[in-house]
Amino acid sequence: MTDIFRDRLTLDIADHVATVTLARAEKYNGLDLEMLQALVDCAKKLRKNRQVRVVILKGDGKAFCAGLDFGRVTKTPMKMLLAFTRFGIKKTNLFQQACWAWRQLPMPVIAVTHGYCYGGGLQLALAADFRIATPDCEFSVMEIKWGLIPDMTGTVTLRELLPLDVAKELTMTGRRFDALEAERLHLVTRVSETPEQTARELAEALLERSPDAVSAAKALFHDTWNAPEEQAFLRESRLQFKLLRSRNQREAMNANFKKETPRFGPRQRDY
Repeated sequence: MTDIFRDRLTLDIADHVATVTLARAEKYNGLDLEMLQALVDCAKKLRKNRQVRVVILKGDGKAFCAGLDFGRVTKTPMKMLLAFTRFGIKKTNLFQQACWAWRQLPMPVIAVTHGYCYGGGLQLALAADFRIATPDCEFSVMEIKWGLIPDMTGTVTLRELLPLDVAKELTMTGRRFDALEAERLHLVTRVSETPEQTARELAEALLERSPDAVSAAKALFHDTWNAPEEQAFLRESRLQFKLLRSRNQREAMNANFKKETPRFGPRQRDY
């Protein structure tokens, strides 16, 4: 069964893998306000589903995502202003949450990119845990072309992957570069002629491991990568204590002792 979000996004779940497809191919999957909200809504639904253990995020048609659809978004300036506003105690606005919601998922997300991956599309891909691209996929931190700066969580995700001078150069010039350079810069995890197949092979490898341990590993590195040592060590210990009390950890241990294939249940908690 396929779920459709605002005619912009489709969701298919099979064998514990969720496939999310940006479905605005005629516009190179350009991000309008409906697409941004669809991304948030879909991520919310996935977050509640503990049967889902891996997410593959891809684009329909000739591109992953060509970035923000300025022509459409600027036609409704009041809606754009509301989307740009943070309400209450939220730390993100709609533009940011459309990317950050995927970063916050408790299961790994694999972005499959092809064609174009520009601006907001690049920031969406960077919010994933892994990025697999076709060799000819073209990337750009393109906001400078419009007299703007990246403001869809790229300030966090770019700094995790790039030296400061490289982040400045790509942002200030907006130059385009291919997947091979992106891989050298560590913006892409892997380059593949068949990226979706490669993503599914990675998904299969992840499915062989405890969904609780995979989720905890994601939380561990996101929470500690730039943290002081004492804080990092404390987070390690707390996560490990939770895992030691999980059914899936016991299943992993017993299966290894018996030299059997483990049979994991759903993820027990969000880490």
